[in-house]
Amino acid sequence: MKKFLLATVGSVALLGMVAPASAADLAARPYTKAPPPVVAPIYDWTGFYIGANGGWGQSRNCVDFLGGGFDFADGCRERSGGLVGGQVGYRWQASQWVFGVEAQGDWADLSNTRVSLFAPLFSTRTKTDGIGLFTGQIGYAWNASLFYVKGGAAVTDNRFSILSTVTGAELAAASATRWGGTVGVGWEYGFAPNWSAGIEYDHLFMGNSNNSFSVINPINAAFLNDRVRQDVDMVTLRINYRFGWGTSPVVAKY
Repeated sequence: MKKFLLATVGSVALLGMVAPASAADLAARPYTKAPPPVVAPIYDWTGFYIGANGGWGQSRNCVDFLGGGFDFADGCRERSGGLVGGQVGYRWQASQWVFGVEAQGDWADLSNTRVSLFAPLFSTRTKTDGIGLFTGQIGYAWNASLFYVKGGAAVTDNRFSILSTVTGAELAAASATRWGGTVGVGWEYGFAPNWSAGIEYDHLFMGNSNNSFSVINPINAAFLNDRVRQDVDMVTLRINYRFGWGTSPVVAKY
């Protein structure tokens, strides 16, 4: 029994000496360098851009006839129609803030004809066929998504006519280019490095305009002048191509 115990202890000691040597003979585990982290590209809104837009507009006009010391209110009316045009501008991005200036011009088809309230033999027609906006922008970008507000000057091209209700013939007319102000809000998404698309709403405050008719008035001397108050609402879809001249990479800060 004593010899058996001595043999067992000797075997364990021998295994203890052999095991480290065997482990030392094993090949070292290969070292694999971790791949670099994937950095998502940051969309850059800086640069000149040009684009097209189209949508819907509505104009509200209130007409008063002036003359002979009297003011004849002929009521208000709304007219809506299509818009199509283009825009050009420049944006500059600082961190997530985006600043810009833009000029926009649209052809419009906003026309309404209505029988006069106090002279039913005659009808009045108001038509807006051109709209221009000159605005500044302030926006906030989440990578390729941009939300912005805008404001500035607006101009509309208008024609006011008096028609014969029976025949529809134009009896007198006054055309005017009107200046006012505008505010708006929009959202745009960059779906490619140089392309973006979005939607925008604008409200135009055109104030009052006094006009004289272009021909001798067929009604009477009291209606030689008119005063038209106008507001316009616009909703347009937009697509822009950004040239990106002189841009520098946008660095994301966390």
